[in-house]
Amino acid sequence: MEDLLHAIGFILTFGLFFLAIILIEAFYWQKKGRKDAYHLKETLANIATGGLYKIIDGIAIALFIQFFYEYVRQYGFKYEAQHGLLSILFLFLASEFFFYIYHLTMHKVRWFWAIHVTHHSSKTMNFSTALRQNFLMDLNFGWVMWWIPLAIIGFDKNWALIAIELSLAYQFFLHTEAIGRLGPFEWVFNTPAHHRVHHGCKADQIDRNFGGVLIIWDRLFGTFAEEPATYKMAGRKKIVDIEYGLTSRQPTSLNPLRLNLDEFFQMFKDVFRYRDLRIFYKAPNFVEQEYQADPERGIPSNSLDTNEQDQGLNDSPAAKNTLKVV
Repeated sequence: MEDLLHAIGFILTFGLFFLAIILIEAFYWQKKGRKDAYHLKETLANIATGGLYKIIDGIAIALFIQFFYEYVRQYGFKYEAQHGLLSILFLFLASEFFFYIYHLTMHKVRWFWAIHVTHHSSKTMNFSTALRQNFLMDLNFGWVMWWIPLAIIGFDKNWALIAIELSLAYQFFLHTEAIGRLGPFEWVFNTPAHHRVHHGCKADQIDRNFGGVLIIWDRLFGTFAEEPATYKMAGRKKIVDIEYGLTSRQPTSLNPLRLNLDEFFQMFKDVFRYRDLRIFYKAPNFVEQEYQADPERGIPSNSLDTNEQDQGLNDSPAAKNTLKVV
């Protein structure tokens, strides 16, 4: 119960702080004449999804994540933090590295992307976008890739929690167009410029810049992309070379539940239609590549008329009593 109360207190404290920052940024853009920077209905939807996510996240940490962490830790390397700043640095680097792996996996595997897609579905970039998260995040067990390696190493549960929450708090400030380039700081650390690229949906911006606080892992592993030199703010006018949002199935509703659940349900619809369990662990666009499915999931893109469409359905894996697994 004490852990749950701590989680609620943390959520309320940071929640109020983030809301204040959002209001300040909205006021800033209003004064600058950028009326398209914030949309009230979308902002409210972002806050609602963020609230749902953080409530479930706090409950999950208090009720089962921390216990699973301690259970795994007793069988790990049992690292003892006895070296002051060096131990803190070790924890920081380990946490950031495993977040990089976790974040990359969220983009590469449909099961995790079906949850993370909520965060990328906004067509605008502002501090409220940072709150646009999915309440199923902890229930699809993606957190195992971030939390459990730290447990195996042997970091204290409370210190691991602090490292993870501070990383997430830092990432809130990456979601803005109000901050430009930051010079040499960008060589090592993730910045709003780097993260704007991450949210871009153009071909050269997709699956780039996965880092949390640090950008060094992207530079080391070839997933880094620089913000286009032509992207800049010029008074009231934004010279755009980054387009935010999704390449397909862009949400048409701001209902927080639909923002959270539509793509998750679409994944199960695809598995049912094509009778292929690989859809769960293959790339998000696997169905389009393997079955030439319409990215918008309307009429199949390779259909020419009703007869051909019917014939295609009769010959499709969904019409056969088979289930692909490997």
